[in-house]
Amino acid sequence: MKVVLHICCGVCAAGAAEKLAAEGHQVYGFFYNPNIHPREEYERRLEAAIQVAKELNFPVEAGRYEPQDWFAEVKGLESEPEGGRRCDVCFRHRLKQTYLYMQAAGLDAFTSTLTIGPQKSAAVINRVGQEIGGDKFLVRDFKKKAGFQRASELAKKWAIHRQHYCGCVYSSGER
Repeated sequence: MKVVLHICCGVCAAGAAEKLAAEGHQVYGFFYNPNIHPREEYERRLEAAIQVAKELNFPVEAGRYEPQDWFAEVKGLESEPEGGRRCDVCFRHRLKQTYLYMQAAGLDAFTSTLTIGPQKSAAVINRVGQEIGGDKFLVRDFKKKAGFQRASELAKKWAIHRQHYCGCVYSSGER
């Protein structure tokens, strides 16, 4: 199956893309993260995603970086903690764009690296993905079966940029 993998960062992409390929899927990376702040961090994460795509031999495309759209979506949720309602809105915003990319590219399904993060709720991400794409969304919890550990091993091996916050300006302040 031709699967669009929404990529949040290189570390997460390494583990998730490797797993999808092992399942027999053809991976197409889609880096769409208008939540990442500042722009320099966005560029580092995009570069890391491209590096992983080269290592694992899959194409990757970046959506437009439009942080103003993301800020508009999360307006009023600025004081929410990481993992709160703001994250749900953020997941929906990014997964909706991934779904639209999947449709435009004529691919079969989509999923997200977001479920590999130990701080992220796979149940929430999978629910949002299914609400957007129904059975076109591949339900996964990439952190299971030592998925995050494997992603970390690959990131270390390939010297992939590692970050210490989810990406948004609000979570960077919490760390």
